[in-house]
Amino acid sequence: MTEQMSSKSAAAIDRAKAQGRAALIGYLPAGYPDVQSSIDAGIAMARNGADLIEIGIPYSDPVMDGAVIQAATTEAIANGFRVASVFDVVAGITAATDAAVLVMTYWNPVMRMGVDEFSRRLAEAGGAGLITPDLIPDEAAEWFEASDKYGLDRVFLVAPSSTPERLAMTVEASRGFVYAVSIMGVTGARQSVSSAAEKVVADTHAAGAERVCVGLGVSTADHVREIAAYADGVIVGTALVAAIRDGGVDAVAQLTKNLSAGLGRATAQA
Repeated sequence: MTEQMSSKSAAAIDRAKAQGRAALIGYLPAGYPDVQSSIDAGIAMARNGADLIEIGIPYSDPVMDGAVIQAATTEAIANGFRVASVFDVVAGITAATDAAVLVMTYWNPVMRMGVDEFSRRLAEAGGAGLITPDLIPDEAAEWFEASDKYGLDRVFLVAPSSTPERLAMTVEASRGFVYAVSIMGVTGARQSVSSAAEKVVADTHAAGAERVCVGLGVSTADHVREIAAYADGVIVGTALVAAIRDGGVDAVAQLTKNLSAGLGRATAQA
């Protein structure tokens, strides 16, 4: 089975590419402000131009997340979010849309549930795979096995600091796309996107990656337009989390529509 056939993420990115544009990937934490709202917001993103939806599992020690996402995940946990609820969020979005839905999670919650159990439940919910910011391919043997068993995408991260050897290993290990971190540090909306992003994408493509998507620091349609010129997908998180915080699902829908305008579409979304 080819990667395009087996990977929901690759298929979504390739559909966007066939339309002459980069894919838009929107991030929101599961259970923020509550489980139903995160389902509704995910559906709203998919219906307003997002090709892939990234659902984060709230975590008590989010080493990569900036202040806005940290505050949202802390609130979700305080409101009683349980890791198993992420499968309800994924199932709710996949039942209503054809967007590829990935879960972004630190590795500890997956290990606590059991890698095989987590993978099975994610596949049953219609999920495309996992983005694992703190898991490196060298330590992912159990995840390789489970993701192959259940047909899930493995999205690993590369950064400006990644060595050529590390890039090659990460590209080889990933399925669906490779997540390129545009800057060193934590997430958060920024005035400009790091020039390092373009080099990371070029280096990752040169290492053999078919699809490289850029995240961290993307918050405006201009950022999206800038990154879409050289990346296969653009990942927006903090700005969408702020939108649901300040204006609910309607604000998420409107921002997604605005962001998608930066993708180089020939025609606007209906």
